[in-house]
Amino acid sequence: MQQNKGPITVVGAGSWGTALAMVLADNGYEVRLWSHNENQVNEINQLHTNKKYLPEVVLPELIIGYASLSNALAEVKMVILAVPTKAIREVIEKIRTVHHSPLTIAHVSKGIEPDSLMRITEMIKEEMPSELLKAVVVLSGPSHAEEVSLRQPTTVTVSSEDMVAAEEVQDIFINNNFRVYTNPDVIGVEIGGALKNIIALAAGITDGLGYGDNAKAALITRGLAEIARLGTKMGANPLTFSGLTGIGDLIVTCTSVHSRNWRAGNLLGRGNTLEEVLKNMGMVVEGVRTTKAAYQLALKYDVNMPITMALYNVLFNGKNAKDAVDVLMARGKTHEMEDLVNIHDEKNIFE
Repeated sequence: MQQNKGPITVVGAGSWGTALAMVLADNGYEVRLWSHNENQVNEINQLHTNKKYLPEVVLPELIIGYASLSNALAEVKMVILAVPTKAIREVIEKIRTVHHSPLTIAHVSKGIEPDSLMRITEMIKEEMPSELLKAVVVLSGPSHAEEVSLRQPTTVTVSSEDMVAAEEVQDIFINNNFRVYTNPDVIGVEIGGALKNIIALAAGITDGLGYGDNAKAALITRGLAEIARLGTKMGANPLTFSGLTGIGDLIVTCTSVHSRNWRAGNLLGRGNTLEEVLKNMGMVVEGVRTTKAAYQLALKYDVNMPITMALYNVLFNGKNAKDAVDVLMARGKTHEMEDLVNIHDEKNIFE
């Protein structure tokens, strides 16, 4: 393996950004890991750790922390954007003010912006001047940062309208522990990655209520149907949802204690308020914000999404979690295959 390739900048030193920086360092790249927190940067450079996010991990020496975004981006052509959805616009604005040559931006976030209803690639394109943006790539799939940082086998997908750029991102990340596929369906990859967090919140609620594996299996299956209905209405390839960024990501996020969204839902199911849950988590729970966006998308596209509607009312209208799940189980009878493809107007079913 060649050493000291790069540099590549990872913007965002949370658990996922740090884990991906480790993959790049393992592949011989000089990695500039940017954080707005100088204490975190000092810890990365002096101790080679990031204990808040990955407490058991020693970072490779090829990872160098930066507090200056301008310095982190100097002479860089590839940026890995690893910040929460709500910070995308602010961070892109900072990037465009300090970097003045074309960049390929590979984002690794999973969410949809409420109100604008934009996917992350759309947000990046809106905020970044076209002359400064060579390509936008999304990396997504079933992947917990904790396991990636321990070099456990992981498989993900990269997607872009520019498949040459997607293959470049595939090349920098792929190794024996981290396998990377390509998929040209940007809409499907982003919708699957974002909406699975909603179903993970709901799965956590059923576990918190003590409803067992049967209920969770049904929820995951019907949740996938919801995601596919909306995604295909928005222009996605339905086959994408049977792949890594569909059922793959859904399974791992709905069944693992590593999942922030599952843990948040579990606390809701145990009777905590949303405010208490978010305070307890101490990190961004993307599914909460995405639930609002998905609710708005369901109304816009007139798509039947009963799980999303139920969760929206739990999170934002004060509906009791147990009551919401019980209403889901008491829905009127329907044919499973028919329900996969037909669109019904159930905007107010849980209101």
